[in-house]
This record gives sequence, C-alpha cells and structure tokens, in this order.
Amino acid sequence: MDPIRIEGLNFAYGEGDLRRPVLRDVSLTVHAGEVVLLTGPSGSGKTTLLTLIGALRGMQDGSCRVLGREMLGASERDRVALRRRIGFIFQNHNLLGFLTARQNVAMALEIEAGMPERERLDRAGAMLAAVGLAGHEDKTPAKLSGGQRQRVAIARALVAEPGLVLADEPTAALDKVSGGEVVHLLRDLAKSRGTAILMVTHDPRILDIADRIVTMEDGRIVEAANAA
Repeated sequence: MDPIRIEGLNFAYGEGDLRRPVLRDVSLTVHAGEVVLLTGPSGSGKTTLLTLIGALRGMQDGSCRVLGREMLGASERDRVALRRRIGFIFQNHNLLGFLTARQNVAMALEIEAGMPERERLDRAGAMLAAVGLAGHEDKTPAKLSGGQRQRVAIARALVAEPGLVLADEPTAALDKVSGGEVVHLLRDLAKSRGTAILMVTHDPRILDIADRIVTMEDGRIVEAANAA
C-alpha cells in the first residue's frame, strides 16, 4: 500500500465571486519508505496540499487516499483517526514550554489506550536518545537550542511509529549546520523504519536527502523527478 495516492485533486478557498482556486488537478503518489520534497514558490499550494494529506482540512474534489483511507467525503471522526497515524513536524516545532522534552514526546503516545505512563516515558526517553538528546530529556524547550528543539519534534513525530511523516519547512528557523543535521537525522530514522516522508521546503541546502523532488507552481505539479 502506498501511504499517499492522490488523483485529480482540486481545492479552492472562498465561495462565489471570492472563490480562489489553490490546487488544480494534482496527482501524486508517495511510496513506503520514500522521502519526497515538495518545492516551489510561496503561494503555489504546497502547504495547502500538505494540510489536505494530513487530514487537517476537508477535501473538496478528487481522490486522496492516505494510509489506505479515502479522504474525500471523510467525516471529522475519520480525519481525527487518520491524524493519529501521521507524524507532523512544523517549522516552529510547537513544543509545550511547560513540559520537559521527555513529556513533550510522551504526549504523542497518549492515544495508545492502556499504555502505562511509565512505558510512555520510557519510550519517549529512548526516542530522544535516538535523535541524539540523551541527557537532555528533563530540560524544557527554553533550555534547548533551536536544533535541539527540532530534534524533540522529530522524536515526537516518530515515537508512535506512524505510517507517514509530514513536515512543513522544518529547517526554516535553523542555521545551515543544524538544519542539515536535523533533516538527515529525520531521513535516516524514517528510512530505518520504512516510513514515508513528504516535506515542504524552500531550503536548497537539503535537496540531497530526497528520493524525489516534486515542484509546484500556481497550484499544479509542474515537475516530479528523482533526485540526482
């Protein structure tokens, strides 16, 4: 099963005279274990496409199958259930400042009914060690660097073993060294688990992590090529 299979997807904001098409006849497949970068100018529809794939907004037209579930016509309950199977990583990491790194990561396991708190915290600690943060588990985000905070976000995204990871500009707030380390770490961890990654980026420094680079322009996919 391909984690993402999209055919003929269209999406617009607004209604009537204010209706503004954002995505036009988009078709895209992402295979298991594949790293695909979504590039293109601002306003080309990349983030909107990511939010539809991530079940963060409802579909309007076309087919979008994510982890085997069709999103066209899906109820809010269905979308919530799907979101629990996806790991999300955002530009601003979205960590809770009053929780430690371990607690932030463990939150992603609260959906696992019946899992004891001790097991959640142990798994969170192991995942933090996997992203190179052993010894930092009990620090709050304010006591971590930008690159370390994004590593916590990666740990949180991967700890529940999702079938798909969606990342939106994960290196935008990081310097060159930290950004490169973070995305290579994400790729290596996901590859070892056979997890697909779809990442929106404007950052030309990280193109080498991709299996494929998909370019969007004016709501359409204008190029999809294997990375060199």
